[in-house]
Amino acid sequence: MTVLEVIQRSAGFLGQKGIEESRLHAELLLAHVLKLPRMQLYLNFERQLSAGELDCYRVLVKRRALREPLQHIVGSAWFCGLEIGVNRHVLIPRPETELLAEQGWQFLCRLAPQDAALNDQAAAATSPCALDFGTGSGCVALALAVKCPSATIYALDISREALQTASGNAEKLGLNDRVRFFQGESLAALPGDLRFDLIISNPPYIPAPEIASLQPEVRDFDPREALDGGVDGLDFYRRLAHEAPPFLKDHGRLMVEFGDGQNAAIKDLLHRQKWVVENILEDYTHRSRLMIARKQ
Repeated sequence: MTVLEVIQRSAGFLGQKGIEESRLHAELLLAHVLKLPRMQLYLNFERQLSAGELDCYRVLVKRRALREPLQHIVGSAWFCGLEIGVNRHVLIPRPETELLAEQGWQFLCRLAPQDAALNDQAAAATSPCALDFGTGSGCVALALAVKCPSATIYALDISREALQTASGNAEKLGLNDRVRFFQGESLAALPGDLRFDLIISNPPYIPAPEIASLQPEVRDFDPREALDGGVDGLDFYRRLAHEAPPFLKDHGRLMVEFGDGQNAAIKDLLHRQKWVVENILEDYTHRSRLMIARKQ
């Protein structure tokens, strides 16, 4: 069977199973099996697949048909140009979260020392410092570290398995010396003398009663602790609003991603905790998605 025949049959099969963009997923899975860039498949449509390649590919297609996420099957996802390892212990990075990371690194870069004559000690004393609360795969923390090389990044998560995944991603990207990982459910797990220029977070924000209605790829494969934001989805915003101020420098910023329709409620709870909401930004689908606040 040729590459083209396999793609066409698999795309039809996946489409029947309710997989959106079934042709794209069929191609990506085959490219993974053949260890080729996806576009190279178009130059190899007439290539005959070996029996071993076909057997391996069929297994992956069946997994996708059962709604296992493509990223879990191939073992990685792309985020801000970085290949991030993912598994069932971490949330798969979403495209809209790239906006959060971008706002974060732009803010840190504005704080970064510009004087090339500074010695290492002076540069370290003035270099920006950020915390990624609920780091998961580490995608946001690692993007900050790559895009703002002078910054020191801390990353906090309650899950030991998630931190192992994030640490592995940091090692692959050569960032273990600049991203420091801590385990805990609150900022109390951090050294008490830390002060950050930026606290950034894509926390769990799905209301618990709504989790059962999510797509199978999310409901059945993403870790529940990375989704469940409590009865109204706002538990972690309350925690950040209360816990973050002592850890934030006077000029510091809090940046959080949030879900559809949560804008007003989060703004209100921040105001009640004496925060000033500076900006609310839309994602690439024109939905309000990101809130930036500072201490009053």
